[in-house]
Amino acid sequence: MTDRTALISPSLLSCDFAEIARDVAMIEEAGADWLHVDVMDAHFVPNLTIGPPVVKAISRVASVPLDVHLMISEPARYAEQFAKAGAYVLTFHWEVAPSLEEAREVISAFREAGIEKVGISVKPDTPIEPLEALFDEVDLILVMSVFPGFGGQAFMGEVLDKVRWLRTQGYQGWIEMDGGINGETIVDCAEAGTDVFVAGSAIFGAADIPGTISQFRSTATERMHVG
Repeated sequence: MTDRTALISPSLLSCDFAEIARDVAMIEEAGADWLHVDVMDAHFVPNLTIGPPVVKAISRVASVPLDVHLMISEPARYAEQFAKAGAYVLTFHWEVAPSLEEAREVISAFREAGIEKVGISVKPDTPIEPLEALFDEVDLILVMSVFPGFGGQAFMGEVLDKVRWLRTQGYQGWIEMDGGINGETIVDCAEAGTDVFVAGSAIFGAADIPGTISQFRSTATERMHVG
């Protein structure tokens, strides 16, 4: 199906925020491809996490790309701040810009700010079909397999149809899955066409973190090739 290797993007939401630098170093040494950074504004989602200053601090100690997921109501407004903070991938939600015109304004703001890779995300109950017109304008589509705002939710298998649809329609960019990823769900996600995997507790809570990341990557890459 693809010649790509799966990318593992551990969610720093599951790290020890009092020891971010330590945990970043640990998770990078364990083999993380990207670092997933969840930004929540207590408006678009019912939780509040971190902003550009903390992302900048993470960037200073990180050596792998920062995969920044904006779960906020005004993503374009903060594009320059997150670009300066060191975001490599910057992803916004279709639900806050739910028309092609609005989404393209956000994408343009991200590009103008210097963001290298632009992503767009949908919640589990948001139709994926409107994004077809944006296939050539974004580098990544993030499919939420839980409702954004809190960690530890169970994986919603019905969202795999969105991934299959994206690949059937010819989307060639990264497809990222966020929520409930573990040793079992990663197989189904990879077979459907996912190639970037966000995992929090399944990685940070593992007894063997390097082994878990390695196993996730090898399992997903193998299933991507037969999916």
